[in-house]
Amino acid sequence: MSEADGLRQRRPVRPQVVTDDARVPEAKGGSSFSGRVFRATFLMLAVFLTVPLLGAMMLLDSPIDPQPLSFKEPPLLLGVLQPNTKLRQAERLFENQLVGPESIAHIGDVMFTGTADGRVVKLENGEVETIARFGSGPCKTRDDEPACGRPLGIRAGPNGTLFVADAYKGLFEVNPWKREVKLLLSSETPIEGRKMSFVNDLTVTRDGRKIYFTDSSSKWQRRDYLLLVMEGTDDGRLLEYDTETKEVKVLLDHLRFPNGVQLSPAEDFVLVAELTMARIRSQETVMKFVPRYSLVLELSDSGAFRRSLHDPDGQVAAYVSEVHEHDGHLYLGSFRSPFLCRLRLQSA
Repeated sequence: MSEADGLRQRRPVRPQVVTDDARVPEAKGGSSFSGRVFRATFLMLAVFLTVPLLGAMMLLDSPIDPQPLSFKEPPLLLGVLQPNTKLRQAERLFENQLVGPESIAHIGDVMFTGTADGRVVKLENGEVETIARFGSGPCKTRDDEPACGRPLGIRAGPNGTLFVADAYKGLFEVNPWKREVKLLLSSETPIEGRKMSFVNDLTVTRDGRKIYFTDSSSKWQRRDYLLLVMEGTDDGRLLEYDTETKEVKVLLDHLRFPNGVQLSPAEDFVLVAELTMARIRSQETVMKFVPRYSLVLELSDSGAFRRSLHDPDGQVAAYVSEVHEHDGHLYLGSFRSPFLCRLRLQSA
């Protein structure tokens, strides 16, 4: 063997380069072992994930029965509706001392509100004092609400007492000075054959005789308000309660999540906000729902827009649920914020 032949024999074998389009030799039976393992694993995972999902779809019913909704185009935010940041001038009061002060009332210079843990509280000299509870329990989670109660609408009456709507318990009159609680109308009382599942807001005549209040649904409770919105249920009502005769009348029916209610200054009509429809009843739609966009409107007696106050990102005034005017200030309630806001009207 020559030296050249020896070098050729010792020359290293060049490694084979396999590209995406190279033909890979197939194992016996037309597929590699790793390919068969991959397909088997994939099929097992598909069965493992699909069977429980199909079973859940067959066995579990959706909690809602969605209703068709149709919205009018909202007015353009021009003129007095021009977006601004005036609500950001508000100051936060009692921050982290109360949660969900949805509605606010004054008797003299003393302020009252209801909180998410089922209390009616007095706010005076920087102190938070409990004056009433309509239920009992730990009151720590949303599931505790039916037993604990959830005070929502609150108004001052002519005799130094408070009228309060509790979402689960009904209508109450509270003497804040004596800590006395009187049940006016229980939620257990059926009205024209239908129960009240979500008593919400109220407004009272100056003489204290008539209470106009909303029952947002006869199906859904307050803790299920998101399901009420998603379903578009039209079983809400505006009702009238006579404090002397104890009679209850249905003034408006088939409302979609009626929420806030306000008696006109002349007490000749009542405004009702339909949350699901994003409108004030008998008025044109104000605006489409935008999360955290805070907007306060001042309306004339004819329903025309007079002034608007905005906080587009809810940086200061978030989740505004009610506006209460007192002594040159606007007090802004919220159904979930851990504070209430106060805005000086002169600066707005």
